Amino acid sequence: MTTHQQTRPSAAAKPVRWAADAVSTMREGARLRLDYSAQSLWRVDRMIDDLRREGTPRAAVDSVLRGFGAYAGEVIARQTGAEWWSSGGDHWIRTPDGKLWDPFDEARRCFAGDGSLRLLCRDATNSGR
Repeated sequence: MTTHQQTRPSAAAKPVRWAADAVSTMREGARLRLDYSAQSLWRVDRMIDDLRREGTPRAAVDSVLRGFGAYAGEVIARQTGAEWWSSGGDHWIRTPDGKLWDPFDEARRCFAGDGSLRLLCRDATNSGR
């Protein structure tokens, strides 16, 4: 019996869907095009900053932050060949050098005014060089 090899690990299923949902929502709702480039994370950081400055309650933006974190993780995966890892419902990106990155926590930190998905991507992309 042969086994069908998946092109992406099963850990990627939810984050990939969350990222795609964020791209779709931003395109339709905010007329913002996200193309999975590192440069697009400037716009994502700015969107999160705008939500914070508008005083949006954290509970109201949890799913948006999850989508933006997943999107940043997908940008890192596409730039570096990183893979999604999951355990106990949490998800991380593991870059080829073995380092784990948490784009979801970084999105929450960005909303708190102390993080940047753009800088996380830069650090993860430069990791191991």
